[in-house]
Amino acid sequence: MDIRFQVDSAPVLGPLLILFAAWLAVRVRRGMWNRRHALLQLTAAVYAAAVLSLTVFPLNVTWGEYANQAPWIGQINFIPLLTADITIVPNVIMMVPAGFLLPLLFRRADSPSRATLMTAAVSLSVEATQLLSYIVLNNGRSVDVNDLLANTLGGLVGYALLALALRAPALRDPLLAASLPRSAALRNDRRRTATVAGPRSARIAAPVDRP
Repeated sequence: MDIRFQVDSAPVLGPLLILFAAWLAVRVRRGMWNRRHALLQLTAAVYAAAVLSLTVFPLNVTWGEYANQAPWIGQINFIPLLTADITIVPNVIMMVPAGFLLPLLFRRADSPSRATLMTAAVSLSVEATQLLSYIVLNNGRSVDVNDLLANTLGGLVGYALLALALRAPALRDPLLAASLPRSAALRNDRRRTATVAGPRSARIAAPVDRP
């Protein structure tokens, strides 16, 4: 039996986004999240859907005569930087929002190294999904270690951009207001504020020697 059809991203990801937005709306109405928290999570969900639509979809399902005959191991490039060129730039850019959003959403993304590792884990998951789609569905996707490296670099750039944005008074307040209650961004800001306030309080409280 020969089967060949394509699954586009919109019929799959569109309804999921609608359901997620409805779930957020319910939580906002019940007072579990405020609107800024919901908007941040919806932004992250739309971004995730965009990444999936670029990296996993469309799914080209082919079985039988139309199936790819090349072994799955041949779809993997294990050698870094050998075939790297200007085409890695989009892969860097694609993961910049991930490095920016992770500290606003999760408490473990509290340092450049952790945020970068989390971005690498996301990228590795995408590459693994691409490989699985090739094995199961004969979808014509390849796996490249250069994509993983470029995505990881993008996460580091995104984290650096967030750190710069949090130093700008005009951006700091709205970003922290939107970040989730236990996020790394809020925790790091509290630590930084306490560190700065500590020496100042000590100077104020210290007695003044009078001649």
